[in-house]
Amino acid sequence: MKFSLCIGAYQGKDEIYHLEKINEHGFHGLEYYAWWDLKDLKRIAKEQERIGVGISATCTKFISLVDESYRDAYLEGIRQTIEACKILNVRSVISQTGNVIDGIPRDIQRQTMVETLKRCAPLFEEADIVLEIEPLNGLVDHMGHFLQRSDESVDVIDQVGSPNVKLVFDVYHQQITEGNVIRNATGYIDRINHYHIADNPGRKQPGTGELNYVNILRAIKDTGFSGFIGLECGYTIDTDLAVQQFKEEIISKVV
Repeated sequence: MKFSLCIGAYQGKDEIYHLEKINEHGFHGLEYYAWWDLKDLKRIAKEQERIGVGISATCTKFISLVDESYRDAYLEGIRQTIEACKILNVRSVISQTGNVIDGIPRDIQRQTMVETLKRCAPLFEEADIVLEIEPLNGLVDHMGHFLQRSDESVDVIDQVGSPNVKLVFDVYHQQITEGNVIRNATGYIDRINHYHIADNPGRKQPGTGELNYVNILRAIKDTGFSGFIGLECGYTIDTDLAVQQFKEEIISKVV
């Protein structure tokens, strides 16, 4: 398994500072969501080469997947994102789904999503990049978000039927939505491209809440998973100290 930090882990610091810190900690990537905020992609690419680690995941220019009227705009954002990823050598692109639209049957909205993703799939297959759909909890953080449960998310992925359209499984969100974390995090392993982790409640660093991340990460590791585990969390203490504790108290017991 490889570990990444997310932009914002070091408050007020830019992407280069984050990359230097990630390298210092022996981690493997940075999740930088709004790639369009980067002023000079080619300069960032050179800095990644110098430092030895780079951006491992970014996001789409987000527009609803369940609203057909936004399909063309979503696809155009996908094309722009893929071009940015080629410069930065990013292999994963995360997309949320948008909120439920009142007055339209849920199965219609789901099929709209599937159709849009089917149109995205060839673009990602050609670029050898994975598009990751992310279910989010609707109880605490993202009320009304269309995809929340693992099983429905996997059904969408299966209908799309592309090896380049998968899920990012966020343990924090799925703990809130459905629990049963280890069973779902491992049972859907062939549809999952990478994981986000944070503890619950509070969405702070692992070890501050109710989730047993030693057992969770061991179970994921035992599937043979070798992709990214991203710490998408806040920190209750200094970030460097929190990351060091995570390495000593959790990673050391897993790898």
